[in-house]
Amino acid sequence: MQLNERKMNKVYPVLLSAVIIISIQSCSKKTHPSPAAKNPAPAEVNSKPVAINPPAISSDTVQVVKKNDSLTVTKPVIKKKPKEAVPKVITVNDKYASRSVDGRYYYDLQGHRYWRNNKDGKYYLFDKSMLTDENFKKPE
Repeated sequence: MQLNERKMNKVYPVLLSAVIIISIQSCSKKTHPSPAAKNPAPAEVNSKPVAINPPAISSDTVQVVKKNDSLTVTKPVIKKKPKEAVPKVITVNDKYASRSVDGRYYYDLQGHRYWRNNKDGKYYLFDKSMLTDENFKKPE
């Protein structure tokens, strides 16, 4: 008798957990109908009917058939904001500028790095020519 009771005590939690797992899985499945099935739009036809075998048509008359496709999607027009112009030269007080490891001053503004010119003290937007220019070398 005790052996059967132990087996039954182990079976109930397993069955209960299986029922809970199955119910959670079945609740997570959702169906979404396609947008075309909701509102089917009828095709618009010009007032003149189009014949299957039309007679010889002169070049003066043209028949146009317009169809409204239910799957076409019109996207809203998004206007892009114009980018702000990035100045090439700025003037900054040296106490607000940062110092690099080699002792040169730099200042970061709007995601751009400006380096100090040792000759005139202004900060110029980084350019490859600064690597060879003597005015932007580290002070000695």
